[in-house]
Amino acid sequence: MDEKFKQLLLECTGFEWDEGNKDKNWIKHKVTSSECEQIFFNQPLIINFDEKHSNTEIRFYALGHTDLSRKLFIVFTVRNKKIRIISARDMSKKERKIYEAMQ
Repeated sequence: MDEKFKQLLLECTGFEWDEGNKDKNWIKHKVTSSECEQIFFNQPLIINFDEKHSNTEIRFYALGHTDLSRKLFIVFTVRNKKIRIISARDMSKKERKIYEAMQ
């Protein structure tokens, strides 16, 4: 993982879940909040700046896997030193190929 993203995560103190984001990913993609959190603690973890979707706030996307090896694509931001998940879904074939090349 790029050092600047590693530092960003090291400064985070947890996750921000509220009515706006806690059930959305389960309803849309059957991804639990716990699965979203797990990818940040498993390696490899690929994080990049999401320039296209950073108009109102700085956003990032991550490719990672859960404790049960489910491969997820997650969009997130950092607010007040907490990771806020914006969306989460299973990786596409293209994303999976990129991720597997890092293992």
